[in-house]
Amino acid sequence: MTPLKFTGVRGVIAKRMAESLATTAQLSFFADADSASMTAARAAWKAAGTKIGYEDLVIHALAQLLPRFPLFNAHEVDGEVVPQADIHVGVAIGLPGALVVPCVFDCATKDLPKIAADRASLVERAPRNKLTVREMSGATISISNLGLTRVRYFTPILSRPQTAIVGLGTIGRDGTMGLSLTVDHRAIDGAPAGEFLTALAEALEGAHPVP
Repeated sequence: MTPLKFTGVRGVIAKRMAESLATTAQLSFFADADSASMTAARAAWKAAGTKIGYEDLVIHALAQLLPRFPLFNAHEVDGEVVPQADIHVGVAIGLPGALVVPCVFDCATKDLPKIAADRASLVERAPRNKLTVREMSGATISISNLGLTRVRYFTPILSRPQTAIVGLGTIGRDGTMGLSLTVDHRAIDGAPAGEFLTALAEALEGAHPVP
């Protein structure tokens, strides 16, 4: 096997990951969410002719939830944690030898089909190097999805200057989805992190907009 060199895109990724871990106090939390409501919502939208992914449901839930938890939708700027007025959710996309995290902009102002369409556009354009600089640098919080693997929980690494990232794991035989949350513990304590992850799980288990 050819040695993996930390050069080019891989080198940039390696540097950013190391800097993230070296400059923040990262702490992860884990929970489960019953997937029945999400599965039903996806089926209803599919029957109406619109493809909705689990990531889209999570993005929509975050957009409704984050105004209650401003420190989770924030940037660290010059030693201060600054809550962001708009909600731009970064979506981790794995490419051969690379990882990019472009964002869906203004999620609080978009309905579920629009969020799904915008995310699908990012996924389609990422392998063709058609993402814009603004898309690649504008996220205020991010999600990472390993739901197509057998991984249920993991510790996603923060994308600085963001203070939080949500991880989506596989849906188990018991019908629950694994949720992971990494925060910068310098800004976010354990209690609010637990409250946020609980609220996210409950939002995903609740009613979703359906056609």
